[in-house]
Amino acid sequence: MRPRSRTFITIVLLSLISVFAAAPAQASQSAPFPGSFPLPAGFQPEGIAIGPGPYAYFGSRATGAVYRADLRTGAGRIVNPGPGTPSLGMKTDARGRLFVAGGSGGDARVLDARTGAVLATYRLATGAAFVNDVVLTKDAAYFTDSTNPVLSKLPLGSKGTLPAAPVQTPLTGEIAYGAGINANGIAETPDGRALLIVQSNTGALFRVDPDTGAAAKVDLGGETLVNGDGLLLLGRTLYVVQNRLNTVAVIKMSRDGRSGRVTERLTDPRFDVPTTVAAFGDRLYLPNARFTTTPAPDTPYDVVAIER
Repeated sequence: MRPRSRTFITIVLLSLISVFAAAPAQASQSAPFPGSFPLPAGFQPEGIAIGPGPYAYFGSRATGAVYRADLRTGAGRIVNPGPGTPSLGMKTDARGRLFVAGGSGGDARVLDARTGAVLATYRLATGAAFVNDVVLTKDAAYFTDSTNPVLSKLPLGSKGTLPAAPVQTPLTGEIAYGAGINANGIAETPDGRALLIVQSNTGALFRVDPDTGAAAKVDLGGETLVNGDGLLLLGRTLYVVQNRLNTVAVIKMSRDGRSGRVTERLTDPRFDVPTTVAAFGDRLYLPNARFTTTPAPDTPYDVVAIER
C-alpha cells in the first residue's frame, strides 16, 4: 500500500476540524425544552395539565380534543378527538389519568393520559352549564361551574378508585353569582383543608369549605383579580392567570388560605390572552387562548414558558 500524500492528510484534517466546529451550533439548534411551541392550527386551547414526566396536555374549547406534547421538544399529537363539546380545565394524577372539565357540555371526563381512552364520564349539570376547572386533592376531584353556583366532587377510593356518581354541594356564603363568568379557577389552600376559587367577573378570591360549600372572601389587602382564570398553588405561592389582562398575579398566601398578599404581576410580550397555567421545573407554561382573535380553522395557537 502506498503512503498517503500530504495533500490527502491535510484534506482529512480540515474536514475533521469543520465537523467538530459545527457540532456546538447543531446542538444549540436542538436544545431541549423550547420556550414556546405551537399547538394545532384552529385548536382553540384553554386548559393545561403537566405530568407525569415532561408531558403537557391541552384541551380544545372548540371540539374537546386533547393534545399531548413533549416539553423536551414541543412535538405532540392529538390523543383524543373530543366529544364535540369543550375540554377546559384539566389535571393529571400519579396514576396517569387526566381529569377534564367539560364546559358547556355540563360534564366531567376522566381519560387515560397516555392513550386518550375515556375511562369515565360524569353528568354534572343539565341545561345551561359551564363546568370550567378542576383541582385534585388526595381523596377527590373538585369542579367549578361558572353558570351554576355548585361545587361538584368526584370522591376517590383508597386506591384512587373512581366513583359511580358525583357529589354536588351548593356554593353559599359570601359568593354571589351574576352576569358573566363566575366561579372559575380552583386550587387547594396551602394547608390542604379548604379550596380556593376565583370569581372572574368580580375579581374576588374565595376560601371554600369543600364539605359545606360555604365561601368566605379571601383578604387580599384591597387587590382584585378581575378576569381571574386558571390557578396554580406551589407551596404557599398562588399563581392566578388574569386572561384578558395578559398577566399572572403572584400571591403569597397564609397557610389557611384566609388571606394573601399580591407580591408581583408577571407579564410577557408573547402573552395573547393566556388562560391556565401549569409548572415543570422552574418554568410556568401557559397556552394562549387568543380570545380577542376571531377563530378560524387556520388560526395559529401556541404555548409559552416563563421563569417563575
